[in-house]
Amino acid sequence: MNTLLSFEDTQLQVDSPLPKAPLNEDAAVARFAKAIQFETISYDDPSRLSPEAFLGLHEHIRASFPLVHQQAEHYTINQYSLVYHIKGSNPALKPALFMGHMDVVPVDEGTAEQWKQAPFSGAIVDDVVWGRGTIDDKVTVMALLEAMETRLREGFSPQRSIYFAFGHDEEIGGKQGAAKIAEHFEQQGLSFEFVLDEGGAITDGLMKGVEQPVAMVGVAEKGFVNLRLTVASEGGHSSQPPDHTAAGVLSQAIVNIENSQFDTNLSYSYNTFSHVAAYAPLSLQLPMANLWLFSPIVEQSMLSAPSSAAGIRTTIAATMLEGSSKSNILPTIASAVVNVRILPGDSIASVKQHIVEAIDDSRVSVETFMENEPSQLSPLNSTGYKLIESNIRRMDDNVLVAPYLVMGGTDAKHFYGLSDNVYRFMMVRLDKESLKRFHGVNEQLAVNDYLQAVSYFYSLLADAGE
Repeated sequence: MNTLLSFEDTQLQVDSPLPKAPLNEDAAVARFAKAIQFETISYDDPSRLSPEAFLGLHEHIRASFPLVHQQAEHYTINQYSLVYHIKGSNPALKPALFMGHMDVVPVDEGTAEQWKQAPFSGAIVDDVVWGRGTIDDKVTVMALLEAMETRLREGFSPQRSIYFAFGHDEEIGGKQGAAKIAEHFEQQGLSFEFVLDEGGAITDGLMKGVEQPVAMVGVAEKGFVNLRLTVASEGGHSSQPPDHTAAGVLSQAIVNIENSQFDTNLSYSYNTFSHVAAYAPLSLQLPMANLWLFSPIVEQSMLSAPSSAAGIRTTIAATMLEGSSKSNILPTIASAVVNVRILPGDSIASVKQHIVEAIDDSRVSVETFMENEPSQLSPLNSTGYKLIESNIRRMDDNVLVAPYLVMGGTDAKHFYGLSDNVYRFMMVRLDKESLKRFHGVNEQLAVNDYLQAVSYFYSLLADAGE
């Protein structure tokens, strides 16, 4: 093996800056802030959905973007998800699909008093918009519509058809929103040149050793599966217990699973690092450039933190436990849920087999539910990736661009039957502090970041339409 000392700089070189969208900025920000006020919450129990909130947001969108609604074919899917189609002049070109989602996660009642501004206020304070959805993901929905409205006001007439798809239940898997939109597109015989959904962001200070901001563009995402473990026993009074109760057997099964972690795979982390490695110190470049020699050291380092460990293996998390209803009654049924996030290369079937073998106890039954296979890997030489990359670099050539594996789930997972080129990136900036606000307390977005998102899509939509 030849030892490499460093990586080459592979960042795209650009010479034309990103044009700023010609906006009434105060009005655009006010429209975004009002969208935050609609409590479009996705609960685990879908019956708790508020029709008034979603329909209210729909009406706000209609009132805010009249040209989009005049010139685009638009319709709802499954009552609450929205689709827009700006028809292109050249039917030989495959359309482009831009996605976002209108739903948000609930606000934990226990943390409600910690919010500096009410979570659905849409308050604008010190050039910051506050509220649930400012980052995840009304920023994408509103910025796309604002950018398209601005383009249409200028007489935008794309050669390539452009679609928008805004789901209403991404936070609980997207089965009634994005999945139904994908089914509808499939029935129409549509396929897409590329798909862009939320997912990655511009990160600052989150990649070890790289001082410049890094735009992380998702090119694949992990799958997931829940496994329900169940142990049955005769029960009885706790004063006369067997050697191992159902709860005890179940506990041992969980320990066995946690002691049987999945094998590591450095390829996805290497793919990310290699695109920005030239900007990292040599002390980091050397081991990553020579994994044939240093992979055990790299693995040990990455496994030392849950955030980096998740990028190199399928993860196991025991999340729910249930046993007896009373402290002095032996459980007749003890159950647990283990949530597994599946690295591409593993599968739901291989995960279940791994778990069963790790438990190695016929008293424990294992069944799967709420599952989705990991995605395929989208290429970096497609039209879509090149447009995403070039517009990020034109916006700010100090921002590095790197592909990465998305750890969580997005609505994009439903569209692999419609395109081989599926990407995940939203134009927001995240550092260690703002990352905590993602699904957390005091979610917020700087006004300038929102306006930058509009300008980004203003340029990207025009490029995609060519």
